[in-house]
Amino acid sequence: MSTDGDVSLISDYMRAKGLKLSLAESCTGGWISQIITSRPGSSEFYLGSAVTYSNEAKENILGVSHETLLAHGAVSEETAKEMAAGARRVFGSDIAAAVTGIAGPGGATEEKPVGLVCIAVTDGSTTVSSINRFAGDRTEVRASSVAAVLRDILKLLRIENGL
Repeated sequence: MSTDGDVSLISDYMRAKGLKLSLAESCTGGWISQIITSRPGSSEFYLGSAVTYSNEAKENILGVSHETLLAHGAVSEETAKEMAAGARRVFGSDIAAAVTGIAGPGGATEEKPVGLVCIAVTDGSTTVSSINRFAGDRTEVRASSVAAVLRDILKLLRIENGL
């Protein structure tokens, strides 16, 4: 699954508009950050990523509310939205994306199976979110998650900025 085209579009657009991007990653463990920073010129638009794998990190670093985690769990659209808002605040970015999910093989429940991944992207006024169910092993679920985050960043750029 190639993500080069999406990263190029994001990079070119954000650099041209002077916009800054940050991330909050859980199940992808920094993979999105690695892909973005492998491109020359990424320092012109990319501020950084918080890899918040545990609930405590989500709360302490990003400010995800304890109540949200108790009511909805770490893997939920609500948590992804709070993670994105927290990353935007922590890094001072124009746009922030967040991803949280169950890559497997463990950690699943009947209500939240392996492959469930929640994503949110926000610019402070508009938030794009998605609830995804990816098939495959741990690596495939994580790779699909990376591609989906990039897709959702592009979706927000198209909605708000006319990309």
